[in-house]
Amino acid sequence: MVHKKFTRRQIVFAAGMSLAVVFVLSFYLWNVTENLRLGYSINDVRDKIQTLREEVKRLKTRKASLLTLERVEKTARAELGLTDPREDQIIYESIR
Repeated sequence: MVHKKFTRRQIVFAAGMSLAVVFVLSFYLWNVTENLRLGYSINDVRDKIQTLREEVKRLKTRKASLLTLERVEKTARAELGLTDPREDQIIYESIR
């Protein structure tokens, strides 16, 4: 049985093609894993945005409750010692 000998050119060509295939497959795998990583990152950022929006909503509600007129008046009377003005402290202006 006679074995066919490959020329140097055929061996270099086969090695080059094998290297090219390995490069293309490696690039494809890198691309897929990078897309997955970015997808997870985007999902994490969306969750963080949703959490922050809920926090902003909660803080706005708290701000509104702290700024009610009843609470402001109670704080002014209790902590600052403010009282209703006397009649001589009220100034009336006429509107033309």
